[in-house]
Amino acid sequence: MDADLLSNSELYINRELSLLEFVKRVLAQTSDETVPLLERLRFLGITSSILDEFFEIRVAGLKQQEAYGAMQRGADNMSPGEQLRRIAPIVQKLVEKQYRILNEEMLPALEAQGIRFVDHKKWTHGQKTWLKRYFKRELAPIISPVALDPAHPFPEPLNKSLSFIVILEGKDAFGRNSGKAIVQAPRALPRLIRLPEECAEGPNDFVLLTTVIEAHVSNLFPGMQALGCFQFRVTRNSDLFIDPEEVDDLLRALEGELSSRRYGDAVRLEVAMDCPEDIQAFLAAQFRVRPFEVYHCAGPVNLMHLATIPDRVDRPDLKYPGFTPAISRRLRTAPDLFEAIRADDILLHHPFDSFAPFIEFLRQAANDPAVVSIRQTLYRTGPDSAVVEMLTRAANAGKEVMVVIELRARFDEAANIELANHLQEAGAQVVYGVVGYKTHAKMCLVIRREGDTLRRYAHLGTGNYHARTARLYTDYGLFTCEGQMCEDVQNVFQQLTAMGRAGRLNKILQSPFTLHKSTLEFIERETANAKAGKPAKIMVKMNSLLEPQLIQTLYRASQAGVQIDLIIRGICALRPGLKGVSENIRVRSIVGRFLEHTRVLYFHNDDDPQVYLSSADWMDRNFFKRIEACFPVEKPDLKARLINEAFTTYLEDNAQAWELKSDGSYVRVQADGEERVVAQETLLRALTGS
Repeated sequence: MDADLLSNSELYINRELSLLEFVKRVLAQTSDETVPLLERLRFLGITSSILDEFFEIRVAGLKQQEAYGAMQRGADNMSPGEQLRRIAPIVQKLVEKQYRILNEEMLPALEAQGIRFVDHKKWTHGQKTWLKRYFKRELAPIISPVALDPAHPFPEPLNKSLSFIVILEGKDAFGRNSGKAIVQAPRALPRLIRLPEECAEGPNDFVLLTTVIEAHVSNLFPGMQALGCFQFRVTRNSDLFIDPEEVDDLLRALEGELSSRRYGDAVRLEVAMDCPEDIQAFLAAQFRVRPFEVYHCAGPVNLMHLATIPDRVDRPDLKYPGFTPAISRRLRTAPDLFEAIRADDILLHHPFDSFAPFIEFLRQAANDPAVVSIRQTLYRTGPDSAVVEMLTRAANAGKEVMVVIELRARFDEAANIELANHLQEAGAQVVYGVVGYKTHAKMCLVIRREGDTLRRYAHLGTGNYHARTARLYTDYGLFTCEGQMCEDVQNVFQQLTAMGRAGRLNKILQSPFTLHKSTLEFIERETANAKAGKPAKIMVKMNSLLEPQLIQTLYRASQAGVQIDLIIRGICALRPGLKGVSENIRVRSIVGRFLEHTRVLYFHNDDDPQVYLSSADWMDRNFFKRIEACFPVEKPDLKARLINEAFTTYLEDNAQAWELKSDGSYVRVQADGEERVVAQETLLRALTGS
């Protein structure tokens, strides 16, 4: 099939619709009885979190394109307006299903386990008394209700903040009768209130803040009566715009943009299910959203708050079993990590393998007088980061510490600005990467004086240097002191700081320079081998697959007979199983206890397999708008381990796997009488003994 036919828009799945298919797979976990009850509640919150970011970034971008009359379309050839209208009914059904699961499945199941969200209609006399005092003591002093009249225009709620519109009857102290008022819930107070032992019927009785406000809202309007009180939440455009042509100081530019995120244009309005239609229309007009951008909630407008319950309830029987991440005997018995790395490369698979060896690597580097330099990229680190603590210690000890901090890591910008300032105060050299390109590569380089020479030690990974997510995300990390690989890492750091010309690296494939071209060449080599009658196979595991030229190249490989297995957690624009186009391509997604985050590439290469780990997904932005590192794993034992753990194990999963069909929908893989195989559980048993 020629290139023109392979560019046919019908061969590509829309990015946004594919993401919503991922939300459906996550939501399915909430009804999966093999998932512990409190973890199902956590998954319910995760679906809300994904949808929040989807509206804040993706839908917001489509609305801007539509407003500006943008003509550019993706490989699927859908206009921004067409996408917005396709998105709305799908999300409406998703939201309906969320609340149906909450009300009909989750709440009854939780109550049966003694975990209750007590509705105001069921408050006992003691609970009413305690909550009235709570309202008077904690809420009333800090709530500022705003009656709507010419002197009090409609306030602008912060992005995703909880608010109420109140319908009033009667006149206030000045004889005014506006009929409506806005009450904004204080952000400083918890959204879930645990009832004290004195009035609770069990240790895990909670009341929603929304319920408390609704029950006592009339007290905020003396002399008037609240006829109705309805919660609502507005979601705003939260994408930050930085013009690379106009930026003199990236940190200052970002600081200026962060405040605007709270008050961007509205992209979604969520309202209580019982809110009258005229009030909904009034709110929609205030925020300038269209009817299909209004979503009805049969419960709290932000389900993320319910997802905090598992951390507040001591019921290990309703959660995933605990486990201790493994530390291999080789690392446990090696007091000197540098000696262990010199002996052989070390591969870690988180969360099954502990993140502690990387912290220990930095600790030894900070304390070792022979270490002269540490270079590190940071994208997301989390609060009270041990990584940052060790870098600070090294800088205070007088070592040359250089940190490349990506200030534009979405929704972590403020934390990264604070981190940059902290490291600079300690004496570290901090740079912010390259304007116009996000630094997404995960690299650390330690330079150590050994005798008369300097030896380099590197750590490269697929995920962030974030201790918390290392227990929640699957990621790989590789320690090596191999000369050419470490030279490549040093050259990438040199590019980021000195902005010199990019020379060809020895082994690492780098975006935006060589990764895209090399990936296409690897696929084309498998295609040539298939055409020559040789065995040809490609296996890829990553988060997203979108880049059109690469998809076309995979289609051509399939047509030539290359067997292709793609394990794509989230968005996938490729359509598998199309006759004459992609019959040899299979796509599956794994959704389970841990967020699948590894990026692993396998090319059969005429019986001489090449295996790479990467920080990059196969998306346009990763190839052309980010600094990424894709690096080979060359030791035969580590290669075999990767093939087994990343591919064989996941391709055998018949419980948490979903297969992509050519129409863009996913079907859950069924065991059909076979032994139930869960890839993540298999790895937990094999690597941690849990």
